[in-house]
Amino acid sequence: MITKMKKLTFLVYHKEYEAFLNSLRELGVVHIVEKQQGAAENAELQDNIRLSARLAAALKLLQNQKHGKDAVIATHGGSAERGLQVLDEIDALQTEHSKLLQQQQICGKEKDALEAWGDFEPGGIQRLKDAGYVVGFYTCPEGNYKEEWEAEYNAMVICRISSKVFFVTVTKDGEEVDLDVEQAKLPSQSLAQLEMQYTNTGIALEENEKKLVALSETDIPSLKEALKQVQTEIEFSKVVLSTEQTAGDKLMLLEGWAPAASKVEIEAYLNDAHVYYEITDPTPEDNVPIELNNKGFFAWFEPICKLYMLPKYNELDLTPFFAPFFMIFFGLCLGDSGYGLFLFVGATAYRLLAKKLSPSAKSIISLIQILATSTFFCGLLTGTFFGANIYDLPWPFIQRLKSAVFMDNNDMFQLSLILGAVQILFGMVLKAVNQTIQFGFKYAIATIGWIILLLSLAFSALLPKVMPMGSTVHLIIMGIAGIMIFLFNSPGKNIFLNIGLGLWDSYNMATGLLGDVLSYVRLFALGLSGGILAGVFNSLAVGMSPDNVIAGPIVMVLIFVIGHAINIFMNVLGAMVHPMRLTFVEFFKNSGYEGGGKEYKPFRK
Repeated sequence: MITKMKKLTFLVYHKEYEAFLNSLRELGVVHIVEKQQGAAENAELQDNIRLSARLAAALKLLQNQKHGKDAVIATHGGSAERGLQVLDEIDALQTEHSKLLQQQQICGKEKDALEAWGDFEPGGIQRLKDAGYVVGFYTCPEGNYKEEWEAEYNAMVICRISSKVFFVTVTKDGEEVDLDVEQAKLPSQSLAQLEMQYTNTGIALEENEKKLVALSETDIPSLKEALKQVQTEIEFSKVVLSTEQTAGDKLMLLEGWAPAASKVEIEAYLNDAHVYYEITDPTPEDNVPIELNNKGFFAWFEPICKLYMLPKYNELDLTPFFAPFFMIFFGLCLGDSGYGLFLFVGATAYRLLAKKLSPSAKSIISLIQILATSTFFCGLLTGTFFGANIYDLPWPFIQRLKSAVFMDNNDMFQLSLILGAVQILFGMVLKAVNQTIQFGFKYAIATIGWIILLLSLAFSALLPKVMPMGSTVHLIIMGIAGIMIFLFNSPGKNIFLNIGLGLWDSYNMATGLLGDVLSYVRLFALGLSGGILAGVFNSLAVGMSPDNVIAGPIVMVLIFVIGHAINIFMNVLGAMVHPMRLTFVEFFKNSGYEGGGKEYKPFRK
């Protein structure tokens, strides 16, 4: 459900405005309507945004550092002032790291170029030149090297590497050397000097990285505090920019929203603050911020709804309505009792062993547990347990369970379609309710007509003895539904336009409804494919294990564990994505869900 909101309007004397905003932030329940007046030109805000981005990048850099086993990492304390100092230190270290890395790369290239020629002093080459002798360095393919160069230019082969000849020539200064080969350009340092420089640069890089690791062990809390402070300043600046000035810039006008449950607290605060204010109910034109307020089981599914978009203030929150379906769909897609049991035990163990779990983490773990439970029971429909069929066991309890719940592939296929039809019809009921709430009952009549028509067809198909298809009663019901569909399609418009729109709606319903229902076949297909793949891994584990008392079981267990780990990962991913797709496309579409609500974010530190 959506939390009821109240609209707040404040009128504050300009000299008291900053103090008022600080106290309003301390209250921490008012969502400020952002108007962003002059945001692009506000230098302070832009500087803080850039600083926030730098702090976030620095924090991510430190969090990604690798630590030793015995490292003690600070998790509490720290100050914003120290965080800004750490940011400067990180910037300096990164600049130094970039220079060292570039220097190492250049040095490495020069070292690689010189290795073929060996270690010699470039000064010796210069002394020969001063004495009137020029030493040339050349490379060419082995087939292009000519031995007569040795007599003509005093050529000497230094080495041969990968069919390439490295050679030098020694000629008198001024003597022309006419060789159709590549002349090597050598660095001004010796190989020993380059190797020393390369090693020293590597050591400097290691020291640089150690300094970053040291900062990550001690100063992450300080960076977080600095980031929090800067983000608070950004929010404060946005609030200031959202303020309208009135009465010759003497009065500051500010609008916001707060939960209706906080009205008494806000009124008490505002009365003490001696500011003019108004608290009113939202109008249909207002863009009211959304706070979902579901409890227990339904609250665990709120993150899934937020992945799509929040509802508008005046429409239904569909979270409580899609949650049971999503739970069942996940179980059918994963479809293995063993996998469900594994996920439940893993999530429960983590919940018991983990320290200081946040409320959001607890909610996610609870969601995993409920989805795992659904998987376990849905897996019993086919008897799949880590790819094996438990109903092959001759135990009486298992056989009684099989006779009670077992469903073959044909049954599972039909179950998927039935669940799809039920969810779509349920979505249409919600659409009618939503239309009644938002616009009035007459706007929901056409939708109700479609519901009656579809239910009558289903009833006649399933219970032909009670109401045969095409019987008088059935035709009367269909006639009433037709009148509702064609004459109340768009209330307020003329009858011919309504009929035309009704025909168009009928075409869309006839073509779209079948496709929507068939989309739910994926529930059966994913469960079936996952079970088949699990069985394949079991067969591989048994068939590929060597006939050895020691190695055989080890290989079998390895194949079993790795294979099922891969299968669990892929199937869990599919079991999340495809139910989301069915929820966001088929269910939301047929329920008339619009969405587009803005999340409630109170102005607070």
